[in-house]
Amino acid sequence: MTKAERAYMDRVAQQPCVLCGAHGVQLHHAREGQGMSQKAQNWLVIALCPDCHTGKRGIHGDQTMLRIMKKDEMDLLADTIAALNGG
Repeated sequence: MTKAERAYMDRVAQQPCVLCGAHGVQLHHAREGQGMSQKAQNWLVIALCPDCHTGKRGIHGDQTMLRIMKKDEMDLLADTIAALNGG
């Protein structure tokens, strides 16, 4: 991991969850369109609270939260980037 990647990931980690707004997030690497054996890029991280990330209804669970919010992984990535840029 480069110094620039670490700095970017640290900035994302300071954001609230892009799904529910909770603080204390984990970083999820967007993998949409990638095979299981491919490593996700450190620039493609999404701020998610533990429940929205690895919880039963989260992105690694049954994805209920994504369906409720009518979003996919790319929407969450776009929301994370927008939040970093004041949007």
